[in-house]
Amino acid sequence: MSWLGVPKGDEGATGETTGARRRDARQGDTDRFATQRLTVPDGLVRRAIATLDPGYFAWVMATGIISVGTDLLGDHLLSQVVLGVTVAAFVGLVLAYTARLVWFAPFVRQSAADPTTAMAYFTVVAGTDVLAVRLVMATHPLVAFALGTAAAAVWLGLTYALPWSIVAAAHRPVLGEINGTWLVWVVATQSLSIVAAATAPSAPATWLRANLPAVAVCLWGLGVMLYLVLIVIIFLRLLVIEVTPAEMGPAYWIAMGATAISVRAAAGIIALHDPHSAVLVAVMRPFMIGLSVALWAFGTWWIPLLVLLGIWRYLLRRYPRTYEPRLWNVVFPLGMYTVASFSLGRVSGLGFMASIARVWVWVGVAAWVGVLSLMAGALVRTLVERRRPESGCVS
Repeated sequence: MSWLGVPKGDEGATGETTGARRRDARQGDTDRFATQRLTVPDGLVRRAIATLDPGYFAWVMATGIISVGTDLLGDHLLSQVVLGVTVAAFVGLVLAYTARLVWFAPFVRQSAADPTTAMAYFTVVAGTDVLAVRLVMATHPLVAFALGTAAAAVWLGLTYALPWSIVAAAHRPVLGEINGTWLVWVVATQSLSIVAAATAPSAPATWLRANLPAVAVCLWGLGVMLYLVLIVIIFLRLLVIEVTPAEMGPAYWIAMGATAISVRAAAGIIALHDPHSAVLVAVMRPFMIGLSVALWAFGTWWIPLLVLLGIWRYLLRRYPRTYEPRLWNVVFPLGMYTVASFSLGRVSGLGFMASIARVWVWVGVAAWVGVLSLMAGALVRTLVERRRPESGCVS
């Protein structure tokens, strides 16, 4: 896998998932979700933009949440450095996604045609919201509110367009085509809840300050319901259908990350103290704390299982340990587990959660450094491999 997210030897089938391959073999050209083979353009930059992974905003999600976690736990200098990387990644990816939409629209349509691949676009929402929350912490609430508003518009389009496209299509996704990527929908929904609660006290209008807490509660409830529905389907997929090492990818870590961000969203609502939200928080507090503890416990249960599945993939089945963009889907849950544990422990008085967060934060930092190093190494190898033929021609 190259740093661009295109498997070597399969450059003409960008955006193709294992599920799409199965559909092509089963239904051929009659399947409306069948993947077309597109010609990848020449040139490193053009190729990078055309073949950009739809879920690359997971890089922003992962980097942003590491900045949030380190700031919460007092490592402010490290948090500022990681925030700079977050902003740079966000700006670069916004430009890249825009260029891809304008100049390589067929590649965008191809990835959007497959529901499993299209779900990865929810990382745009979640990544934008994670950056917005970090900017609230950096006392830039208006910028955060603007980012949250933009993310809400993208979420609104995706959250209705994707189910509609599945219902309207001639073919439905089968159980074997549903994986952890679908849970990014939950993550995006809960990220909006967090931004709504975080920006409510400093919202630019009185009616926004009065209503954003209720919006946050509704989005939190919606995210929890989506998680309950999707996790049952994903569990069935894992237990009923044979899973290959290629399919047992980093996206399954989102099963834990979705519980963690749901816990963080609840903690953000419970922490509201302004008069506009006092009654709502008082009514919801016992229920939200109870359900959040249950979600936190379920997310904690996932961690050893996901580690074992990783051992099975990389050590027992010898899957290549190379960089792939979806590795950021591992870093984000690790970072979010820190933030969720610390936040829930603080608002509920469960001190052991905050103690876990103080240790776990370094697990997230180590994972972030590791994946960033793999990404840089893959980029260097790509540049070296590209220059090698040119050097041969000169000599």
